[in-house]
Amino acid sequence: MSDERAVVAEPSLMQVRIAGYGGQGVVLAGMLLGRAASLYDGKEAVFMQSYGPEARGGASSADVIISDAPVDYPLVTNPDVLMVLFQEAYMAYRPGLAPGGTLIIEGELVKPSDGDTGYHSVPATRIAQEELGKKIFTNVIALGYLVGLTGVVTRESVEEALRSTVKPATVDLNLRALALGYDRAVAELEKK
Repeated sequence: MSDERAVVAEPSLMQVRIAGYGGQGVVLAGMLLGRAASLYDGKEAVFMQSYGPEARGGASSADVIISDAPVDYPLVTNPDVLMVLFQEAYMAYRPGLAPGGTLIIEGELVKPSDGDTGYHSVPATRIAQEELGKKIFTNVIALGYLVGLTGVVTRESVEEALRSTVKPATVDLNLRALALGYDRAVAELEKK
């Protein structure tokens, strides 16, 4: 397998924004990414969430900065990687993606604007429903896809973050969800 990932930032600093609607699990996905980087991959990480009254329905986001060195400024300005799981979040956050950045969309819930090309699409909600029987795993499938596509953290570190974060009764399903997204991204990269 070629290890050509879609990461566009300097390897020493990566700004990631995960966006969707409140209740879709974007905050958990961001938290897992930050924990994976800082606790299990030995990197510096800053995690911030944004969801005021949108907590159950409007656009919300989770921002993670991952660096090999201490993070001097904790706010994501122009994410290098933007993953959007809902149309309203796409409309709100797409303009801020860094030039040449990696855009990942939930392929059945987000319709990119005309002329928006070069994005990666994963039908995470459908996969969650068909493979695991519950849409609640959409966020973890999408996170697995992001990690498989970009290599921003290791799969093993996200697995450890899941084991230490989610309820013990859901660990196995969450690990399956992560694998479904990760393996899909890796398979797509191998086709290139």
